Amino acid sequence: MASDQENSQDANAPDDTSEKEITRGITIMKSIIRDRDKAVTYNVNWNADNQLIGSNAAKLASYIGTLVRMHIPITATRWSNKELGSAKDKIWTEILRSFNIEDTTIRKKYILQLAGKRHRGWRTFLTNKYLKDKEKNFVEYDPEYPVKYAIFITEEEWVAFVAQRRDENFKKVSATNRERASNPTYAYKKGRLGYARLEEKILDETKSDATSLPPHVLWKEARVGKDGTVRDDVQHIYDECETLSQSISTAEDQENRSVLSRALNVPEYPGRVRGKGHGCTPTSLYKNPRRRNPSNQEVMETLQALQAQVLQLQKDNERYRCMEKCSSQLKETSEKASINCQNKFPEGISSCQLYLSSPTYRLVGKGKVHNTSGDLLHHRPLPDGHLKVSVDVVLDKDALLPIPDIVSETTLLRDAIGSFVAWPLDLIFIDDEVFAQGSEQLSQKIGSRQKNKRDLPVTYLPKKGAFVPRYQISLETLVDSSDMATAGAIRLLDMEEDIFGYSCTETIGKEDLEHIFRHQELGVGVIHTYIRFLYDNFMRGNDQLSNRFRFLSSSLVNKALICREPDSCREYLVKRFMASSTNNLYLWPYNSGCHWLLLAIDPLKEVVYFLNSIDGEWTNYPDMKQLVDTSIKVFRSQRQARVPRTKSSNITWIKVQCPLQRNGIDCGYFVMRFMREIINMNQIEIPITYFDEYKCAHYTRLQLEQIKEELCQYFIEKRLISI
Repeated sequence: MASDQENSQDANAPDDTSEKEITRGITIMKSIIRDRDKAVTYNVNWNADNQLIGSNAAKLASYIGTLVRMHIPITATRWSNKELGSAKDKIWTEILRSFNIEDTTIRKKYILQLAGKRHRGWRTFLTNKYLKDKEKNFVEYDPEYPVKYAIFITEEEWVAFVAQRRDENFKKVSATNRERASNPTYAYKKGRLGYARLEEKILDETKSDATSLPPHVLWKEARVGKDGTVRDDVQHIYDECETLSQSISTAEDQENRSVLSRALNVPEYPGRVRGKGHGCTPTSLYKNPRRRNPSNQEVMETLQALQAQVLQLQKDNERYRCMEKCSSQLKETSEKASINCQNKFPEGISSCQLYLSSPTYRLVGKGKVHNTSGDLLHHRPLPDGHLKVSVDVVLDKDALLPIPDIVSETTLLRDAIGSFVAWPLDLIFIDDEVFAQGSEQLSQKIGSRQKNKRDLPVTYLPKKGAFVPRYQISLETLVDSSDMATAGAIRLLDMEEDIFGYSCTETIGKEDLEHIFRHQELGVGVIHTYIRFLYDNFMRGNDQLSNRFRFLSSSLVNKALICREPDSCREYLVKRFMASSTNNLYLWPYNSGCHWLLLAIDPLKEVVYFLNSIDGEWTNYPDMKQLVDTSIKVFRSQRQARVPRTKSSNITWIKVQCPLQRNGIDCGYFVMRFMREIINMNQIEIPITYFDEYKCAHYTRLQLEQIKEELCQYFIEKRLISI
C-alpha cells in the first residue's frame, strides 16, 4: 500500500495517466522489514493527550498504511465490520514486532483507528485517480485494472470496488462531501504535520514547560501560512476563544461544546476534539467519566433504595396519624415548666431561621420564635425541647414539620404559613445570632461537626436585633460628610513588610468604597485592605497563624504584569517563597483581568490549591499556571532540594470544590471569604471537597454581607474616613 506521501502526490496528479505516468515505486517499507530481521525496533513517543509524536511517528504512520493495503481488501466499506477482526489483529501484531508500543487497549485502539483513516484514504485515492476525470466527475467507461498495485488488489476485488463506487447513493454522498470540502472557511495549512506534531514543534521551539496547548491555540497555528501572516478572521476567532475561556465554566466546556466550537458557532465533532487532531477525545481531554446506561444490578440497588424510602415514609405517616395518641403521653408538667423560657434565646418574640437535620442539615424557613413563659400551643403544653414558632417564609416547599399539627392535620411546612408550630430548640437560630456568630460558630451546633472546630474571635458584627448593615450605613454617612464625597479623593493605608514581604502604601478611592456600598465588582485596593484586616485581627500576635499563613501581593503579580514583566513576577514569588523556613501556605488573590480567584500555594510540598468561584479550570489561565510552576522550580533549585527524576516536573495542582457564585460580580467577595475560612481552619492542607464546616453550594448574601461589615468596621476603626 502506498504511503500518505504517495497519496498526496497522486491525488494532485493529472487523471490522464497516458500524459504523465507515476515514476516512483510502491512504498512497502522494506527498511523496517530488514531492521526487524536484525531484531532492531523503533521507539515511539506519546504526548499528554495520548497522541503519536516524535521522530518515528511519520515512519509508523506510513508503515500502518502499508499494512492496511496488504491485509484489508478495498471492498471493505465499514471499518467496524467484525469480519475484519482477524486482519486488524494481524496489523497490530506486525506493528508490535517493529515498534516499541505498550500492548494496551488504549494504544491498540489508537493505532487501529489510524489504520482505518489510512484505509479510507487508500480507497479515496483509487477513486480519484482511476474513476474520476479532471473535473472530479465519475467517468462512464470501465477503468483499467491498476496493474501497479496488483500486489494489493486482485482483479475480482477491483471489479467489486468499481461497482461500489458507481452506486448512485455513493455518488450523491461523494458530491456532497466534495462540495463541503472544496472551499473551507478556515483552511488548514500544515500539510501532513498534524495537530499533535504541530503542538510538539511549538513546545520545543518555545522551550515551554507546558505539556499541552489549548485547542484554539493549535487551531490558530495550523492556519498560519509559510509567510507567518494570520488572516483577520482567524485572529478574530482566536481572540473570541481567549475571551470565552475566561468566562465559560468547566461544566459548560465539557458538554460537547468547547470554546473553539462556540467561537466558530458549529457543533463539536462526536468523539473528537476540534483543534486537537486524531486520538484526542472529550473523555481523554477533560477526564470526564463516560456516560453509560446503568447495569441491571445498579437498577435493582436503586429500586431497593427507593422501596426503603417509601417504607420509611409509610412509617412516618403512621407516626403522624398516631400523634394525637402520642401527645397524650407527653410528660405532664406545670404550664410554666412545660414551656421553659429558654435562656439561650432572647425573651419575648424574635425573628428566627428554622432548620431541619434530616435527611440533610438545611435551612427550610423563616419566622418568629415565641420565648414566653406560660405560652401554649393550641391550648396544649409544648413537647420538651421545643419552642413555639410562627412560620412566615418557606424556603423548602417539600419540608416536613418536625411535629405535625394535629389540630389542622398539617404535615408540610408550606401549609403552616401564618400559623404556630412546635420546633426543636437546637434547630432554631435567631437572625442576629446566625449572622453575628457566622457560619463558623453555627457549625458548632451541628453535633457531627463540633469536634474539629477551631474558631477565631469574631467581634466585627452587630449584636442585637434583626440584621442591619450598621457599619456600612455608618461608613457611607462618614464618606458623604467628608472630603471623600468628591471625585478623586483618596485615603492611604500602610501595608507593613510582614504582609506582602515589602512595605507599601495601599490607595483607597471613593469608587472603591462605592463598590462595597453598591455590592459591585471589587478592585485590588479593597482586597488588600481585607488582607490587612485578616493580618491585624487574626494573625498579629498569633505566632502559630503568622508562621503558617502568608500573602502574595495582587499588585505585583497579576495577568497584565505576567504578560508584560514575567521575570519580575517570578523573582517576587521566589523571593517570597525563600523567606519561609517551614511549611507555609501562601494565599494569592489572582486577578485575570475580569475575575478574581484564589491560589493557595505550599512551595515546600509543591502543591497549589485552586479555588475558583465560577468552576473554571487552571488550564484556562496558562500564563498564571506557567508562572507558578516555574517559580516553584526555581525555588526548588535555589534551596537545592533533591527531587526524584520521575517527579521533577510534577507540581501538584488541586482543584478545590469550593462554593460557587451565581452572578458575575461576587468573585472578589468569595475570594475574601475563602481566605478568612482557610485561616480560621488553621490547616495547611485544604480538602478537595472544601472544609466540612463551611461546605455549601453557594454563599448566601448574608455570608457576603458579613465580609462587607468586617471591611466597613475596619475602615471606621482605622479612622481612614473622618469628618
